[in-house]
Amino acid sequence: MSIVIGLTGSIASGKSAVAAMFKELLIPVIDADQIARDVVEPGESALQAIVNEFGHDILLPDGTLDRKKLGAIIFSDTDKRAKLNAIVHPAVRKRMLEQKEHLLENGAKCVVMDIPLLFESKLTHMVDKTLVVYVDEDVQLQRLVKRDNSQKEEALQRIQSQIPLKEKVKLADAVIDNNGTLEHTLEQLQDVLNQWGIPF
Repeated sequence: MSIVIGLTGSIASGKSAVAAMFKELLIPVIDADQIARDVVEPGESALQAIVNEFGHDILLPDGTLDRKKLGAIIFSDTDKRAKLNAIVHPAVRKRMLEQKEHLLENGAKCVVMDIPLLFESKLTHMVDKTLVVYVDEDVQLQRLVKRDNSQKEEALQRIQSQIPLKEKVKLADAVIDNNGTLEHTLEQLQDVLNQWGIPF
């Protein structure tokens, strides 16, 4: 019996630290952000579809995607952003499911799908259990300002563009409180795995 965990949180909540802990426990992690970068590499059909939609101008001389240029196009245009998402999101989901199937077929007892927008994108059907990494908003804000060297207002805007962590907590099967030390976070993760009967 294998189990697929959907790992999520919000910006600067410490989700990446928990993903790293899963890896240290030898539990495979499928990273949605990494796959989103992979599917728009040269030679990928999603990149070709983006070029067909937005033109060759969005490529750099070496044939890779000019993320800055594409970002500037879609940032202020919801229609264009929707068109881009309609290309990229299905490609990401398909690749994630392929990787999940491959891992399960090869005997993985547990697979983690690290999906930042798990609830926003309504992807909970892809997993068996959901795990949210939680921090208080003031801690989140401090960490984000420090991590990205950003202004407080800008950091707050980025936090507020996502579903509040408090809301995600209500939707989750389990929650890890990441306000304290990494040791405490790891203890909580091990407790959750024990509760769910996952060997590590």
